[in-house]
Amino acid sequence: MVLPNYEAVIGLEVHVELKTQSKIFCSCSTAFGAEPNTQVCPVCAGMPGALPVLNRQVVEFAIKTGLALNCEIAGMSKYDRKNYFYPDLPKAYQVSQYDQPICRTGYLEIEAEEGKKRIGINRVHIEEDAGKLIHQGAITTSSYSLVDLNRSGVPLLEIVSEPDLRTPREACLYLEKLRSVLLFLGVSDCKMEEGSLRCDANISIRPRGETRLGTKAEIKNMNSFRSLERALEYELTRQMEVLEDGEEVVQETRTWDEGQQATFSMRSKEEADDYRYFPDPDLVPVVVDQEWVQRVRESLPELPDAARQRLMEQYELPAYDAGVLTMTRDTLDFFDECIRHYDDAKVVSNWIMGEMSRLLNQHNLEISASQVSPSALVRMLRLIDEGTISGKMAKTVFEEMFTTGKEPDVIVKEKGMTQISDESALEPLVVQVLEANPEVVEDYRGGKTKALGFLVGQVMKATRGQANPKLVNQILKRHLDKS
Repeated sequence: MVLPNYEAVIGLEVHVELKTQSKIFCSCSTAFGAEPNTQVCPVCAGMPGALPVLNRQVVEFAIKTGLALNCEIAGMSKYDRKNYFYPDLPKAYQVSQYDQPICRTGYLEIEAEEGKKRIGINRVHIEEDAGKLIHQGAITTSSYSLVDLNRSGVPLLEIVSEPDLRTPREACLYLEKLRSVLLFLGVSDCKMEEGSLRCDANISIRPRGETRLGTKAEIKNMNSFRSLERALEYELTRQMEVLEDGEEVVQETRTWDEGQQATFSMRSKEEADDYRYFPDPDLVPVVVDQEWVQRVRESLPELPDAARQRLMEQYELPAYDAGVLTMTRDTLDFFDECIRHYDDAKVVSNWIMGEMSRLLNQHNLEISASQVSPSALVRMLRLIDEGTISGKMAKTVFEEMFTTGKEPDVIVKEKGMTQISDESALEPLVVQVLEANPEVVEDYRGGKTKALGFLVGQVMKATRGQANPKLVNQILKRHLDKS
């Protein structure tokens, strides 16, 4: 999206639910999908007198994330109470970090249109999640809402970018890259549909050439990459029209309505002072020594950029393939396991990016939930190499593997799909097709080489797609090229 007279300034605040077994200050489960208000205790329900105890794993995950995002890890950080009143916040404050976050001044690199671009990370801080309001209908038109406190106290990281993003597309690329890093680290499952990865966007526009920031709006309620991009595009247009009409953009919080494909005002945007931050008296500051940081650093796994470079150098894969295969750790692990037993990396990549991705998207599944194992895919590829099945047959076999979990050999046998690669069996069929289509034969001999495709198709039809197309081509050409 191009604004001829204006420049967009975008920063993202990403909230990540951490993949710990228990909540940040109590032993309640963090499992998603339980009956409402069944994973709640006096601590996460905000009962008077209940005292929090910090989950050490949360700090460990925060350090790991900060290191992966090239941040400085604070030797000491503290916890603050962020005070505001909302139905899903039972204590009327949220434990967060204000002036002493655990991570600062990092960066994340994305592949923007003009090439590699570094997006600054202002801070990464720890906080607790609030509960969840279940609205009857859309948030802007709901007649009532219900409160579920199962999510209250689930540990979060808030990752705040610098306002370095200039287009909605860059914002999506940044969020996709951040999600990939978090998945490789194993600190979160990043399921946007379950709320474990949520994104608020701060967006403003300014005249091109201007250095001062414009008045920003914060957009909430975006639960997919597509929603983020569309919401930002809409908001850019809205703010531009406001300025073009001679009016001023108001600093406010807005919500994205997926049904109406528009943003709507929710409330005026609060400043930090409005939250009346003060240190939480029930939680002592956390000291992180260099030995702890070094232990975490040494435990870091291979990250997306390094994995992408490895695939390009070791297997000579195109940059696009390497980028797709390193979007998630599970996808990379699937590819690596295949390649241990099958040495054509490009063929494996094509099947993962093609049929596998198509079926996963169709069924809204992650690759880890697929019934097709790496060994099963490799066996199917070997059946193609051996001439047992054709590439076209393989797509049918693969879909059956995906649906049933059966091995490819079993499916081929059950469906009688073995490719006919016996020349003596195909020869009479080819002769019959040639005798039945004398005009097409003359067309081919007259220079219309496309006629060969028709004849191949007739043989394939006669064998119900089981003839080896390469062999059929050879036999046909041998007969057709006779003088």
